[in-house]
Amino acid sequence: MRASYAYACGAALGYAVDLLLGDPRRGHPVAAFGRAAGALERHVWRDRRDAGAGYAVLAAGAVVTGAAVLERAVRDRPGARTVLTAAAVWSVLGGTSLAREARAVGSALAAGDVEVARERLPHLCGRDPQALDAEALARAVVESVAENTSDAVVGALVWGAVAGVPGMAGFRALNTLDAMVGHKSPRHLRFGWAAARLDDVVGCPGARLTAVLAAVAGDDARGAVRAWREDAHRHPSPNAGPVEAAFAGALGVRLGGTLAYGGRTEHRPVLNTSGRPVRTEDIARAVRLSRRVSALAFATTVAAGAVRMRVREGVRRGREGKR
Repeated sequence: MRASYAYACGAALGYAVDLLLGDPRRGHPVAAFGRAAGALERHVWRDRRDAGAGYAVLAAGAVVTGAAVLERAVRDRPGARTVLTAAAVWSVLGGTSLAREARAVGSALAAGDVEVARERLPHLCGRDPQALDAEALARAVVESVAENTSDAVVGALVWGAVAGVPGMAGFRALNTLDAMVGHKSPRHLRFGWAAARLDDVVGCPGARLTAVLAAVAGDDARGAVRAWREDAHRHPSPNAGPVEAAFAGALGVRLGGTLAYGGRTEHRPVLNTSGRPVRTEDIARAVRLSRRVSALAFATTVAAGAVRMRVREGVRRGREGKR
């Protein structure tokens, strides 16, 4: 079996397991990495950018190195390579859990139980839910579904196509570090700067692909492109902006506005100003769009990854033939 076939089969298996099971309840590799990174932070934290840069490089670099060692160890064993790829894909994807949590908030809102919806929102994002009414909760869920479609699905698949298992693992490590220390709290304002910037860099290709696919898979391709072009640059995040704007245009809703994180209030620009306010039923529409985008991203990136590996195989055989 060619390495390209092993990669494609492994990716398909991992994607299918995520669809069927979602994230494991216990022993999730990302959670284990988070605990290790948290312990490392307690030892190396200094209120300086250079300390944070060293922390981010050390933590993410250890993951990439470990994944590269594993991938090299199974390079000539197609069955083991398939299993490793499947395990990596399942570990880094979070599409099913994202959809499950979004639907849980949507179900609570549909039943009129705003308090339960507020209790569930922290499973999706870090916003302060207590001051949010039903409309604001629905908007927060749609925005989180859009952003996490890129962060929890498409971005990881893109880096799998570019750099295999080490690429997926490194992307998820940096994404996790950004969630842990990349926010603008007093403790992490300087220390988390490098993690946030590195996450912006590695998230860029996945975010753009997500925005493109949202336009392709949504109900209003022209609206998605227009909102992306006109409004994305006004968002404070260079990656969340294109994704949320494209989702807003594709769904025909307005996103953005005032929100609260960790006790501080932000007034973000409105995305897709011609859209209507988000309603509870838009949560299910956003989840369906996320699923379509994820499926298209899977097909696109696995094909690209298989081509990359076939080219590498050809180069490797050519070099061996010259010896």
